[in-house]
Amino acid sequence: MPKKNILICGATGFIGRNLTEKISKNPNCQVFATYNTRPPFQCKGVEFVQADLTKISDVNRLVGGIDILIQAAATTSGAKDIITKPHYHVTDNAVMNSLLFRSAFEKSTPHVIFFSCTVMYQSGDKKVSETDFDANQEIFPSYFGVGWTKVYIEKMAQFYSRFNKTKFTIIRHSNIYGPHDKYDLERSHVFGATVAKVLTAKSGKVTVWGTGEEARDLLYVDDLVEFVETAIIKQQSPYELVNVGLGSAIAVKDLVAKIIQHSGKNLEIQYDTTKPTIKTKLALDISKAEKVYGWKPQTTLDDGIKKSLQWYNENIKEI
Repeated sequence: MPKKNILICGATGFIGRNLTEKISKNPNCQVFATYNTRPPFQCKGVEFVQADLTKISDVNRLVGGIDILIQAAATTSGAKDIITKPHYHVTDNAVMNSLLFRSAFEKSTPHVIFFSCTVMYQSGDKKVSETDFDANQEIFPSYFGVGWTKVYIEKMAQFYSRFNKTKFTIIRHSNIYGPHDKYDLERSHVFGATVAKVLTAKSGKVTVWGTGEEARDLLYVDDLVEFVETAIIKQQSPYELVNVGLGSAIAVKDLVAKIIQHSGKNLEIQYDTTKPTIKTKLALDISKAEKVYGWKPQTTLDDGIKKSLQWYNENIKEI
């Protein structure tokens, strides 16, 4: 059986790197991986290609002859930029996905997998399913730009899927964490920032932005990668939009307490309500992922925290 040519866009990013390292071990796959400004890493059997995905010439050069396009490239950051620089998440992401989807359609790429997000969903105590959002709903103000951009990209994928040349898997994933995450305070999401704060704390205290009452659904990155591998094998329909998460939410203050506990440190938690925070609560209904793909997460939050702390201690050097 000939090898599948798989293009992973954004391979040097958090999700992209985990995908590249795992899929490259499959002897039935030939992995081509893109990077832009962040340099490539050592990974056996992977062909890295530098590209600017906002340029049509670069996109067309990449997509020809590809069997599966995994689109993990994006302009991303944490709560600070979402609040202070919301335009960062709109223009480049809309442009690069428009070009990639068009090129995949024109070159008859059999399968495209796109990482969307969950910021279009309403905050609340009830688990949200894929059908709990429609175009008449409001999106949380801090997420307005990125949320509607993601919805536009999802609809564009659905449009192209109707020509029956390329099938699309749209993944509305929850907060992902684990190895190769951004463990810094400026660019990271809540998990990576908290791990960095806890493991570098010198004063016996750790500061949480906001009140810590907001809650997040957190999924270990290995489980996300497993879903992608499953979707490649099992998806039959031309278009699927699916929630992929742990299926439960934890308050940030409780998450911080868990990370401190598993770190073995004795730290006092302080709250700084002057810092940027997004006061929402979200847990995903992941029943469709199990029904359609037979997938469900295998890593508990406690085990994921332990694995992430171990990886950090082995790979991140304090400055």
